[in-house]
Amino acid sequence: MSYETLTGNWNYPNSIRAGEGRIAELADSCRALGMTAPLLVTDPGLAGLPMVEEALASCRDAGLAIGLFSNIKGNPTGQNVRDGLAAYRAGGHDGIIAFGGGSGLDAAKAVALMAGQSRDLWDFEDVGDNWTRADESGIAPIVAVPTTAGTGSEVGRASVITDEARHVKKIIFHPKMLPAIVILDPELTVGLPPKVTAATGMDALSHNLEALCSPFWHPMAEGIAIEGIRLVHDYLPRAVADGRDIEARMQMLVASTMGATAFQKGLGAMHALAHPLGALYDAHHGLLNAILMPYVLKANREVIGGRIERAARYIGLQDASFDGFLAWVLDLRRKVGIPHSLAEIGIDDTRLEAIGRMATEDPSAGGNPVQFSAAQYTALCGRALRGEL
Repeated sequence: MSYETLTGNWNYPNSIRAGEGRIAELADSCRALGMTAPLLVTDPGLAGLPMVEEALASCRDAGLAIGLFSNIKGNPTGQNVRDGLAAYRAGGHDGIIAFGGGSGLDAAKAVALMAGQSRDLWDFEDVGDNWTRADESGIAPIVAVPTTAGTGSEVGRASVITDEARHVKKIIFHPKMLPAIVILDPELTVGLPPKVTAATGMDALSHNLEALCSPFWHPMAEGIAIEGIRLVHDYLPRAVADGRDIEARMQMLVASTMGATAFQKGLGAMHALAHPLGALYDAHHGLLNAILMPYVLKANREVIGGRIERAARYIGLQDASFDGFLAWVLDLRRKVGIPHSLAEIGIDDTRLEAIGRMATEDPSAGGNPVQFSAAQYTALCGRALRGEL
């Protein structure tokens, strides 16, 4: 397939405008949602780059009273959301452009949720029916523009926000946090450094892989997940090797959206461990999932063997066994430059027991094929720390 054909409009799971150059439709997308004064929310690393400056200029030229907020950490915090909300209200804004990687998108969606609320952010944590507390009429419309291919937050109904007072990541959820319009433009991702491309791409793989292995029944999500795994297999090495490979960049954006669409079926131990590790060490979420991946796969082996063998056949591995699939994951990690152990990115063993306990309390743990105890999570994290596969 020639990459020139990779363009189109989709309406699942939301309205998606996919293809090279589609960022030109940003202002029209805002107007389609009734925005006249959007707030563009992104991270500080992107805020000064030409892609953001051009997005702001195009909206101004279209007559939109656009603002910019970028005070966001790599793992966005509750304070980041509160600061964004203050900027939203002070500027008299009427919608959100969520622009960037996972941190920018998650923070932006949380600001949109809080735009018209009187309750505290943590009142909307994804526990029970907390989401029903929200005043739906106060949730701002969202246009999402991902600039990395990993989290898939542009097609998700939740944000992962760090409660800095408690050093824990919390999932904030509401169905209307799903962006109304998404622009998937591969040109926005060509400048990503290879290391970021690798870490975010492995994050997309973790979403698709954990969704596939989740024990819950959701045949549609399972079908999406296995195709998402194939796209990562085929295109992540290409995107890392040559960031200007537009076809690979487009396909990785698709793999990312597929992962986040599929994981409504469930996540698992990779995320259950990555969330506390990210909260305690402020480490990159995708990189954590990438390092943890083979250790979690091996720990779940007895339960997931059949699904993994099916995935191995689907992506065309010569050795279509669990061991063959695990070997592919390890080879992929080496090829794209992912470290083998958590110790290599500065994680130490001083809080292993706390991490094990926090993992059992993380919502993602419920979707793991094996219900590990805190002690088992501690041991699993310890193996990943030491590189003992």
